[in-house]
Amino acid sequence: MKLKFYQKAIYALAIILTVLYLIWRIFFTIPTYHHLFSFIIALLLLLSELLSNFTAFILIWLRLRFNKEKEAQIALPEIDRTTIWPDVDVIIVTHDEDVKLLQKTVNAAVNMTPGFGQNVNIVIADDGNRPEVRRLALESHVQYIDMPEGNQAAKAGNINHALKYISAPLLVVFDADMIPYQTFLLHSVPYFIKNKNDRIEDDQVKTLGFLQTPQSFYNADIFQYNLFSEKTATNEQDFFSRDINILNGSNGVAIFTGSGALFMREAVDEAGGFPEKTLTEDFELGVRINMAGYTSISTMEPESSGMTPMDVRSVIKQRVRWARGVMQSSRNLHIFINRKIPLFNRMILINVYLYWWSFLRRMLFILAPILFVLWHVQLVDANFWLLLIFWAPGYLLLHYVMDKGNTNIRGERWGEIQETFFAPYLWLPVLLETLGIKQKKFKVTAKVSKQSTRALTYSLPYLILWILDLWSLIAFNYGKWGSEIMYGAVISFWLITHLINLTFSLYISWGRPINRQSERFSREVAGTVTTVNDSKVAIKTVDVSDNGLSFVVLDNHMLHVDDHITVNLVHDDIQFMGIVKVARGQNRYGAMIEQITPMDQNKLYGLIYNGKNMLLPWEQDSWMTIYDALLLNITYHIKNVWMRIKIRREQSKQ
Repeated sequence: MKLKFYQKAIYALAIILTVLYLIWRIFFTIPTYHHLFSFIIALLLLLSELLSNFTAFILIWLRLRFNKEKEAQIALPEIDRTTIWPDVDVIIVTHDEDVKLLQKTVNAAVNMTPGFGQNVNIVIADDGNRPEVRRLALESHVQYIDMPEGNQAAKAGNINHALKYISAPLLVVFDADMIPYQTFLLHSVPYFIKNKNDRIEDDQVKTLGFLQTPQSFYNADIFQYNLFSEKTATNEQDFFSRDINILNGSNGVAIFTGSGALFMREAVDEAGGFPEKTLTEDFELGVRINMAGYTSISTMEPESSGMTPMDVRSVIKQRVRWARGVMQSSRNLHIFINRKIPLFNRMILINVYLYWWSFLRRMLFILAPILFVLWHVQLVDANFWLLLIFWAPGYLLLHYVMDKGNTNIRGERWGEIQETFFAPYLWLPVLLETLGIKQKKFKVTAKVSKQSTRALTYSLPYLILWILDLWSLIAFNYGKWGSEIMYGAVISFWLITHLINLTFSLYISWGRPINRQSERFSREVAGTVTTVNDSKVAIKTVDVSDNGLSFVVLDNHMLHVDDHITVNLVHDDIQFMGIVKVARGQNRYGAMIEQITPMDQNKLYGLIYNGKNMLLPWEQDSWMTIYDALLLNITYHIKNVWMRIKIRREQSKQ
């Protein structure tokens, strides 16, 4: 992640050119001679540009500060083998999630490898008081804590109640769907041991309050899946978890993102426990721990994976909750005026705060050229050549810098598409929450792999904006030739840019059929199958899921479709056996699991979920441009419409 000298030079030049543009923009482009409405919208547009560039500058500043020393701080420390590791409590928080999903997380937590002399106490904190969850805890030999008096403070109240019954010096919190890897403790606790040793040697070293591992997901999100980009684009949340938050943490102020974090128990207690007067108790707790004088870091490698929602409705509701929560927490913390917040920490918090205002900015950016073309609302008063001289160099270089971030996790244009998708649904909740108008009811985000037919109604804002944008593009350029088109190039550029982003947003909202019942994981495991005539055949799996597996036979033996065979797989200390039915054959066989014992089911979960899903990309494919993805999606939807027309014609003939 460390920048080279030429990259630093380009970053600096991008900032200089952009600042020159903004100075010109402030003093020479405001249309003061038009009516009041035009003037107000013009000021809002200018403010949006200033804030947008300010957040870009903060990111550049964080990248420029990242050096070898900071990179070394987040590298996994080596711990002496004779060092006794501190005990840890693991809280798995559940409300009404499916017990089968919870079982995977509990099974993985039980199988985490502890350090030398370390005691691990696993707790299921169930504010739903469900008998089936109590039974799961009993069968898994873990502690069960219910809330018979009822919970009025959601996740934070559930955790605070559980904290009364546990007392280990370290604390881990997992959501019900966030499945830890076997190495979670081995790759997180050493940071606290090293920090303790460093404080013994140097009393100026601050105590590590918490360590956040990157949020990771084992299924494709709606942007990856609905845009046919699950092989070329990373998860939408990777940009923050594996890039921005690492930069935050390299300066000792990582953001707590709700799950997969390891805490010093004393830091949580000193911060007053998990905040209960906000929808984002995670964000606020992390800040309060930093305010109490503790540092926080974020590591590079995920140590757990969860399930991201696949339907548009659930994703939007989740983001509305996050947006309102950050507004609430920012108000609770007084991030702009609180003297207990150090300046550097304040800058990062303001950056997080402004992120949620980016959706209102995006709406203004989309509407500005439309208002100019269709309703003649002039928002910028500038000569074409001056605009080109001042705006183009800074804009192009800044976007090049933002797009070519050295982590290659997400391109700038993908970020704009994601921002465009959320904009119509987030700008108003952010504004209302800022004004103190709260939403009364919130529910836990549904983590299911399905598309809702009601999701189509969510496409209406994109469709309306798309029609207005296309209408503006046609109306603006109709009847123009030669230099006339050139002088309107900036307006056309923005209309085309937003049209592309809105087209992607439409495709995301329309969804894509989900036929698979469970996620496939790339897992190469050696094993054998026992055929119907009791002969053993060596195999190697290609991928595995909750319900089946695909494999190749390592000799010339032929299996037959519908055969019932016994599979034995051995991987590290996991030995799995089950009866499967061959579903497809030839060079690569597919089989569905038909009989499996509860013990083997847990072994299978351990085999599947212990590690990243390598079928999903770790970096964005630089060869797949936005325009390639656009062509792919347009082609698919045209073929899909044509296929439906053909089917209806055939049905009408019958």
